[in-house]
Amino acid sequence: MKSTFTVEFSGNQAESKEVIAKAKKVWVDEGGQNRKVKDLKTLDLYVKPEENAVYYVFNEEESGSFPLYED
Repeated sequence: MKSTFTVEFSGNQAESKEVIAKAKKVWVDEGGQNRKVKDLKTLDLYVKPEENAVYYVFNEEESGSFPLYED
């Protein structure tokens, strides 16, 4: 089964695959040179389009946020 999931708010759109890719990039970028995507065991995302924010929890312990839409 092929599926897509798109968040649309106030004229902006973000597809789930794009949001997940951004989260993986944050994981790697914030972890220094030794951190790889394969080290990410769990990824929980909470999307709040009205705040232009994606809140994340990596491996059930590291949390933060990044913008859902780029300006």
